[in-house]
Amino acid sequence: MIEEGKPLFVQIAEQVEDSIVDGSLAEEAQAPSTNELAAFYRINPATAAKGVNMLVDKNVLYKRRGIGMFVSPGARDLLLEERRSAFADRYVQPLLVEARKLGLGPDDVADIIRARVAHPTS
Repeated sequence: MIEEGKPLFVQIAEQVEDSIVDGSLAEEAQAPSTNELAAFYRINPATAAKGVNMLVDKNVLYKRRGIGMFVSPGARDLLLEERRSAFADRYVQPLLVEARKLGLGPDDVADIIRARVAHPTS
């Protein structure tokens, strides 16, 4: 799980986000505690807390005093929208720039994508 060059607390936050996006951590479900995350990933609890607090700041998690952290209502939709936007910026925009250089229009690009989906190469 540990990636070089990316802060651990960000990686922790992303792992919790992945669980929300894939549905393994449902809205209103209790999220893993800071201590559970720290033990599982063998990191300092303060680092895990920083990742959890990042999710609280984004309204992905909320705290129930004396009970723990829970997934906020609407968190999955919020994360999906955020990831769709990042997907467009990271993959679609460069694709369109290259397509323009090659003289490809939207229909050409769509045809290429459909062909690759129908007959993926390894």
